Amino acid sequence: MQALRPVETLRMRMADGVHLAADVYRPVGPERYPVLVMRLPYGRKVASTVVLAHPAWYAAQGYVVLVQDVRGRGDSEGVFRILEDDVADGAQTLSLAADLAGGNGMVASYGFSYHGMNQFLALAGARKSGGKLADAMAIAMAAFDVRNHWAFEGDGFRLQSNQMWACQMAVENARLAGDLDAAHMLHAALPSLHSGAVSARSDVLEQAARYTHYHDWLTDDPSYWRARSPQSLLEGVTLDVPVLHVGGWNDIMLEGTFAAFEAFSAGGSLQRLSIGPWSHIPWGRQVGPVDAGAGAADGIDREIVAFFDEALKGRDNPYPKVRLYDVVKKTWTGFESLPTAETLVLHLASGGRAAATSIDGTLTEKPALASADYLVHDPWRPAPSVGLHLGTPPDFADRAAIDDRADVLVYTSDPLDRPLLLTGAAKVNLFVTADRPSFDVDCTLSALAPDGPAISVTSGHKTVKMHGDGSAVLVTLRPMHVTVPAGYCLRLSIQAASFPAFPVNPGTGARPQDSAVTDRLVTTLVLRSGDGYHSTLRLPVMRQADAKDRQSHTVEENRHEH
Repeated sequence: MQALRPVETLRMRMADGVHLAADVYRPVGPERYPVLVMRLPYGRKVASTVVLAHPAWYAAQGYVVLVQDVRGRGDSEGVFRILEDDVADGAQTLSLAADLAGGNGMVASYGFSYHGMNQFLALAGARKSGGKLADAMAIAMAAFDVRNHWAFEGDGFRLQSNQMWACQMAVENARLAGDLDAAHMLHAALPSLHSGAVSARSDVLEQAARYTHYHDWLTDDPSYWRARSPQSLLEGVTLDVPVLHVGGWNDIMLEGTFAAFEAFSAGGSLQRLSIGPWSHIPWGRQVGPVDAGAGAADGIDREIVAFFDEALKGRDNPYPKVRLYDVVKKTWTGFESLPTAETLVLHLASGGRAAATSIDGTLTEKPALASADYLVHDPWRPAPSVGLHLGTPPDFADRAAIDDRADVLVYTSDPLDRPLLLTGAAKVNLFVTADRPSFDVDCTLSALAPDGPAISVTSGHKTVKMHGDGSAVLVTLRPMHVTVPAGYCLRLSIQAASFPAFPVNPGTGARPQDSAVTDRLVTTLVLRSGDGYHSTLRLPVMRQADAKDRQSHTVEENRHEH
């Protein structure tokens, strides 16, 4: 590691005269280095240290590091507008960074979450203006489509996480505006939002509407999303920049990581992908009740530096191009490209009491006799969100007690006679109807241990309006890569609510985020299976030959890392 010069603070002038504040970390010595740029809205001293090493550590690896407050945040001038000014400001910052003292003209960007999304937008801005392009990007846990990878899931509004982030951002907006009363009011509301707000129309966010984007998200105007989503703004743009894409199996923006990896892979430049066992934050060894092993404890910093060394300095990179963490095997597994999978179809079946008891519903490889299960959703006691990406707390969780509720449909397989490696996105086809115009379906796949715990693996959510055409409801679960041990059972749990992760569906046909508590109706769902109604769980299963190849990659990678 190299010694560093004292940190320098710059005022960087944008095209409209607004100055953005940035700190610069430089190694000691006469050499010239590539510049790494991070732009964030939380105050530049934070610098993604909730999940990444401090910028000083990155500078000590032989880089000049520039960390900037985005417009209207921290010490930067202007007004903060979510992802709106990052196209032009990001592009101009890249151009200015190319001429930074101590730099060698090469510029890369890195960062997590919002600081990942604005890297995409800077690329869009640079392509549009003809300015300096990033020579490489390391983008961690970022939405590619802001609506569908962040604000909504399956057309369901992500209630709790959206409210908490909106409140957090509004506190700082109010403080910078000198409205300390509003800032204190918003800050005092955070604990109640964390424990689960009752309604999407939060009183405190209504009172502080001038400081928050929240109502724009509730309005759900397609033109609003198009103006801010990397996927829209990069449409038709040549995506030929080397990128390291980093995600987490329980990250709220996981689908965005995979979507960006797919889009940039079509551009022909170097693309790398690493998916750890983590939620959005923190990134460590303990993920809920599950010990993910020592391999999960090291974070991603060394891989980011190895990627930048490869892309900017021409050095060999010891990491596989695709790394996926198996939380059961407690290890990273390496591939040259995303692994392929075969489909295992399991049919839902029951004796008609899959909601009344957790032992009646089954998952079988062949369709059973026709049956119908009735699930009564009572909006006064909605089924709760548990673990994974939107639960409180997040991460893998034992949901056995929730499965015992009478408003949760439960279908369980026989114990596995051999380990099963699931890789990719499972799909659930449900022949389900309701006695109301609308309803929600929330599906969770779990691994049921022989001694009782049902550890959640992945989930998917969908807000449904009845059409009466008899078609099945398709719920796509989030991607996974996990070995289910022999002796364990697979379990599919189905709920008509997942509160407070999502607002309670009133059943009236109105959007859940628009409904008042008094609008909500008791709703009865009927799920049919068996003859004529093939309600199924379609699992992506890795072939044995691929699994053996995977083991050789794992051994090789462990040799590099240890």
